Amino acid sequence: MKNKKIVLTLAALLLAAPAGLAQNINNLRIMAPASPGGGWDQTSRAIQTVLQEQGIAKPVQVFNVPGAGGTIGLAQLSNAKGDGSLMMTMGLVMVGAIQTNGSKVDLSRVTPLARLTGEYEVVVVPAASPYKTMADLVAAWKTDPGKTAFAGGSAGGTDHMLVGLLAKAAGIDARKINYVPFSGGGEVLAALLGNQVAAGVSGYGEFEAQIKAGKLRAIGISSAKPQPGIDVPTIKSQGLNVELANWRGIVAAPGISAGEKAALVSALDKMHTSKQWQETLKTRNWTDLYLSGSKFDVYLKLEAARTKEVLQSIGLVK
Repeated sequence: MKNKKIVLTLAALLLAAPAGLAQNINNLRIMAPASPGGGWDQTSRAIQTVLQEQGIAKPVQVFNVPGAGGTIGLAQLSNAKGDGSLMMTMGLVMVGAIQTNGSKVDLSRVTPLARLTGEYEVVVVPAASPYKTMADLVAAWKTDPGKTAFAGGSAGGTDHMLVGLLAKAAGIDARKINYVPFSGGGEVLAALLGNQVAAGVSGYGEFEAQIKAGKLRAIGISSAKPQPGIDVPTIKSQGLNVELANWRGIVAAPGISAGEKAALVSALDKMHTSKQWQETLKTRNWTDLYLSGSKFDVYLKLEAARTKEVLQSIGLVK
């Protein structure tokens, strides 16, 4: 009789479990809102591999919805209200693209799950540049903001945002900065080596080979503290209160239940603590910036507000 009661109690617990819990773990889809091969696509497929091989979720399907800095995929996700089996990879680039593209859908229309990885930005100058430190560069910049040109990725992207934040910290009118956007890292590098610009901004990995070869000098990194294996002083340690990571995260569709969200966050937590994920981070040289659940909810709101402020300061959005 006692065993029968235990069986009945377990059955009752299973029936009382949040709707969709088993479905979320056993049948996941991950949208990469960009073309195959890029950062969001690579992140999505790394998540897929670890979730499946660790037995955390299976099957897991990845599909691509490219366009407009991820905002086309975002719009599609927002229309999948209540779909607890769908996740989308995203990041700071999307936060900015929502503003610069005038997207009708913003991140208030999704369910935040976790911040995953990131890459810090570096400010570099040609090896022959007279600027040895951030202080040297800022001194020249203050003298003539329009003459001191910075090269980086697309207008309104992470690189552009960093230059805007640097201007604000240095007391320079961000609307007067001379930012030259390029579509790829190769073009930024050519502009630097051709002395067409005073400085360049990108993720450390983009410039690593040229820094180690002595062709470029890295004078500041946008992390809060020195990074292992990267011999570059932080921007903060040089008197400018600026910190920025080009982070990547993952969100779910709007309108899912608390139980469905908890199941997805739990799956990501298990993935993050797995040895396979930690090895993936090392192999791909991704910085671990994991933050999940309610903490990521708060972070995403703050990051959206900061992004809007900096894009307004440089005159890209009203």
